[in-house]
Amino acid sequence: MPPGTILAMPAIIVVGLQFGDEGKGKVTDMLARTADAVVRFQGGANAGHRVIWGEQTFSFRLVPSGVLYPGKVNLLGSGTVVDIGVLLDELAQLDARGIDTSGMKVSANAHVIMPYHKLVDESLELRLGKREIGTTRNGIGPCYADKALRIGIRVQDTLDERILREKLAVALEVNKRIRGVWQDRALGLHQLVEEHLTLGAKLQPRIADTTRLVWDMLDQDKLVVLEGGQGSLLDIDHGTYPFVTSSNTVASAASHGAGVGPREIAEVWGVAKAYATRVGAGPFPSELLGDPGPLIGERGHEFGTNTGRKRRVGWLDLVALRHFTRLNSVTHLAITKLDVLSGIGDVGFAVAYKGSDGAEFQDYPYHQSVLHQAKPVVHYLPGWNEDITACQRWDDLPAAAQALLEFISDFIELPIAILSVGPDRDQTLWSETGRESLLAAAELGR
Repeated sequence: MPPGTILAMPAIIVVGLQFGDEGKGKVTDMLARTADAVVRFQGGANAGHRVIWGEQTFSFRLVPSGVLYPGKVNLLGSGTVVDIGVLLDELAQLDARGIDTSGMKVSANAHVIMPYHKLVDESLELRLGKREIGTTRNGIGPCYADKALRIGIRVQDTLDERILREKLAVALEVNKRIRGVWQDRALGLHQLVEEHLTLGAKLQPRIADTTRLVWDMLDQDKLVVLEGGQGSLLDIDHGTYPFVTSSNTVASAASHGAGVGPREIAEVWGVAKAYATRVGAGPFPSELLGDPGPLIGERGHEFGTNTGRKRRVGWLDLVALRHFTRLNSVTHLAITKLDVLSGIGDVGFAVAYKGSDGAEFQDYPYHQSVLHQAKPVVHYLPGWNEDITACQRWDDLPAAAQALLEFISDFIELPIAILSVGPDRDQTLWSETGRESLLAAAELGR
């Protein structure tokens, strides 16, 4: 093969373009129908996501969304952090419901969330008080921090008692002395070693070189979906720092988190709700502090999938959406929860910002002080009253809804490939662009 030849490998990335909770699980589930594998490339057992399949609802924290399809390969890549107990419980629950999880594998290089990580997480939030980040307190940030400090425990370490004991002794010492994690029975070295050797033994049949598995599938022209967690505005480098998650959530993170080189990425599918939500603290320029915010939140069931935390609600921020669409090199846009906006009256969009000095600007600000003080310039479009949850085609939508979608697409200069008009997996409309792309990817993956 001549040098510089670009291989047409069918790897597709799915990323969130807002503060998470965009409906990535549903979009990944749709793409997984024709995919051979779904790979989670970052994050941990965060707030989770929900997939509604007929009369059944599935809430996932770690397991990739493709697990609902028999025969699919589902992988947790090396960029994830794994709470082994949570993962085993989640798999056991799926098995009990008749879901085949035999294709589920975990990277040997993924890092393990330990009990002291959760103590550190909670302690830091309590110490921050009113300045708390709003984490899920599941130990994800401290686990990534230990990874960067090179004192982390990897999944493969749970298979070797000597290595596990040596590494845990160092990690415990650092966490006690530097982070002030106190000594108690739950943090005893011997107990932690025994507990995690037991967990490792249970997980062992699923531990694998996931990078090699992905390479083998791509070499066979199989379709692989790379699934991200959280959303782009929570990216630790590009998001609303420090009110962010502890990993890179943007599309480029899929390369190192799943072990897939950039040339093997065919498409990037970005997901955004027709409005915006945010959990926890941090800047949210388009937030609705009054009506119709509560109505949208209630109708959209805007509460954390596993935490139950209430989400803040705002208009769709097109300035941020355009910025993060470019940052992720999005090729296809998915808009979810359009049905929630039926009957609320005029629908607003943040199309620019105003600074504290009253000056208007159209670009997403890089300076945190500017972002914290920014007020939205809101453009309104007429709403509609019709129930759109039964719509089967784009043309079935009310004219006002079609105009709204066209406005979004024109503003960010990107076609909408998928539209969700209800929570069920079949309440999904495909544009011609999206359908053609998926059929092409499926054909390439055969």
